[in-house]
Amino acid sequence: MLTSVDRLLFIRGVPIFKELRDDFLVRLASVMDEVAFNTSYTIITEGHEGRALYIVVLGRVSVHLRGQELTQLDPGTCFGEMSVFDAEPRSASVTALENCSCLVLTQQQLYDAIDETPGIAVNIIRLLSRRIRELNRDFNGRKPPPQNQPASPQGDLQTGLGNGRRPIPQSASPQITYGSLPF
Repeated sequence: MLTSVDRLLFIRGVPIFKELRDDFLVRLASVMDEVAFNTSYTIITEGHEGRALYIVVLGRVSVHLRGQELTQLDPGTCFGEMSVFDAEPRSASVTALENCSCLVLTQQQLYDAIDETPGIAVNIIRLLSRRIRELNRDFNGRKPPPQNQPASPQGDLQTGLGNGRRPIPQSASPQITYGSLPF
């Protein structure tokens, strides 16, 4: 467990809290809880409601979606922040790869902090933006599916069209050939 001073020094290095005043960081550090998780414990479950964000203090966690690992997070990285803001169910699951501990900040604690210091909202927007860019980069690096394969039930991951609610019918996407273009 981190002492109060260690907790302050630790969160000062977390990207979403950088550039915040020390007096604010002291207050934030005092309201966060530190929670320990055993190896293989599922911290966040995809589809469940989320009202807290987590910051890895010790150990590593795996972020995965439907059994496929998306990434691993090391100390100093946070997860769970999306559901705190959009009130949507968790978009992925997170499991402890080893015994780990995390600082936990609830939605209400975060909202109170943002009211007090709006700069934290800018840092969180930067973090979310960076994550979207990484996902786009990863997605653009993948091979496109074969021409005759039906559309994914998740829709277009870059634009969000389809939103995973129902499959996009193949007949809904027009077949465009080079000869049919007006140039």
